Amino acid sequence: MRSITTPLPAIPRIKGDENFDDLVRALSVFFVEAIDTSLEWDELRKDVYPQVLKPLVRYLVGEVQHEEIVCALLALKWHFGVLEDGDDRGVNETRGLACEMVAWRFVTHLTRKETIDCLCHELPADNKSESRPHSADDVEAANLDGVMEDATIEQAPLLGGRMPELDDSFYDEYPRQSDYAKDAHFSTVFATLNALEIAAVAEAKRFLSQKSIQHIINGIWKGDVVFWTSLQKHSTKRAKIYRKNHSDPFCRLRVPLYSKLFEVLFFAAFLAFYYAVLVQRPVQHISTPEIMLYVWLVSFAYNELVEFLDAGSTFYAADFWSLWDLGIIFVGMAFFILRMIGLAKNDHYATDIAFDILSIEALFLVPRICSLLSLHPYFGMLLPVLKEMTKDFAKFAVLVVIAYAGFSSAFSVLGRDHYTLGRMNWILIKVFFGSSYLGFISPILGPPLMFLFVAMTNILLITSLTSLLSNKLDKVMDHARDEYLFVYAVYVLEASTSNRLTYFLPPLNLIPLLLRPLRLVLPNQQLRTLRISLLKATHFPLVGLILAYENGRLWIHDRRTTTPGDKIGVSKRLSRHPIGRKALSSARVHLLDEQAQAPDRSAEANSPKEDLSAAANASDETIEALTTAVADLKSQIESLSELLKKKSAMVSQKS
Repeated sequence: MRSITTPLPAIPRIKGDENFDDLVRALSVFFVEAIDTSLEWDELRKDVYPQVLKPLVRYLVGEVQHEEIVCALLALKWHFGVLEDGDDRGVNETRGLACEMVAWRFVTHLTRKETIDCLCHELPADNKSESRPHSADDVEAANLDGVMEDATIEQAPLLGGRMPELDDSFYDEYPRQSDYAKDAHFSTVFATLNALEIAAVAEAKRFLSQKSIQHIINGIWKGDVVFWTSLQKHSTKRAKIYRKNHSDPFCRLRVPLYSKLFEVLFFAAFLAFYYAVLVQRPVQHISTPEIMLYVWLVSFAYNELVEFLDAGSTFYAADFWSLWDLGIIFVGMAFFILRMIGLAKNDHYATDIAFDILSIEALFLVPRICSLLSLHPYFGMLLPVLKEMTKDFAKFAVLVVIAYAGFSSAFSVLGRDHYTLGRMNWILIKVFFGSSYLGFISPILGPPLMFLFVAMTNILLITSLTSLLSNKLDKVMDHARDEYLFVYAVYVLEASTSNRLTYFLPPLNLIPLLLRPLRLVLPNQQLRTLRISLLKATHFPLVGLILAYENGRLWIHDRRTTTPGDKIGVSKRLSRHPIGRKALSSARVHLLDEQAQAPDRSAEANSPKEDLSAAANASDETIEALTTAVADLKSQIESLSELLKKKSAMVSQKS
């Protein structure tokens, strides 16, 4: 921990017009100077934040006007996490946590509209980014028309060809770290990603688990925060609060809640065709369920390709279910190839192997249809546990393979007159799982070797593996809430990352493929208009179901609403216009000064009495706001009544 006599690090000067790479490097200087000891999150919040990090937050809130501040802080979190892999001191991990804390504190001082703009602002696309496709069809994914036409291909290095200088922010005892940072181009790595997606890639679980961040993620999931409000050829992607009267109904297809429900229905039909093919098992011909299975498989593979191109490999790999999706595609491709070979050559053996491979598809398809359960806190908590335990098991398996290889060589040589190598390995596998073959290879060396093999495998290695996985389970369970909210955030963002205006749900996504030859003769704008018309023609039943559900839910909500004050409060909250950022700067700085003079709020948060008092104050403020709204409404009604009386009097006088 930084001592009191140690001078505080200098606050970086940010003008507001810096590019993303320069912004990240300017902030990194501060964190390297500010954090020089390994600390936990609670220690960082209680000891370091009030003295060291709060001045930076005050400066960023009050004086900096840069829309990529949070993105830069979370990119630094990712950078320090990469450096931590080669450093066992834990300092870089603490610096990453400090970046999360500053980003979180910065967001808490923004209005709702500013928070949406800050968290959902996408970094500009880089021509060298792997996530940016370069085909004529990509005008569909561009936010602005003509972006692809006006874009230039950079031959020189990023940032005008000038390689960034080696500064204190990326030099910390290890030349390897400074060399890595010197070649790192953050604008390329995180091109087209917003702050929430960068947090998912950087595994900023503390940041994503905060209530202010989860409020926006929940809004995206339910459709209260939308990225598209119109379906026109000049429409652009921008995060906004959903307003029914100003939004195209077909844009509701992009709501993650609805898209995931349709995805579950898609997988249910996929599973039905899959079981139909396995039960019928046609050998000499292709049945109708098998044709539908191929259609579902191709549409699913094409949908995954579109998601990969839109999100990029960095964010695509962060999704837990991406591995299962790839397994479905590869197993399906293997089945299709062997199936076609068997039909073409009339080879029954190849056909049997093909259906045997298809049976493996259930290992990926059945868990995938249950992926919606990851939204439940219990199941969502188990997913990261299984993921981390699988990683440790894979590392531990290397030791098992080494020990097994030695025993396999010894036993194979001793039993060379009676057993082949394959037969001996199969016997050892049986022994590993509990069978008894004591002394069967040699009367002298057989018993002690077999005893040693059983002791090392069934006792030593299995016990060590159990302890290792148990420790990993306890470690992950200590942060169960953060793990669950991280899985939930990735699940929501994965369904809302597409930059394409027209997003066709599978298997209807195969229909636009018929329009691809037209790009050779039609202008891009006409092709985009045609895709919009095709989307409306094919998806109007789904949109009808969505609107019926939303109208029914709204009708039920209105029936349950008993007091007019609730409606007034809701309408006033949804229709209010947040104050501008500059107008709030002085108020926020004043608030930060008051917080600096007050006792540490982290300690107060642990006091139940003060929690209750805070809740009571919040409820009092809500009641006062509702009372004021009711009084305003009464005065407006009285004024309208007087106006109507005057009007009626004037009409009666004229008559």
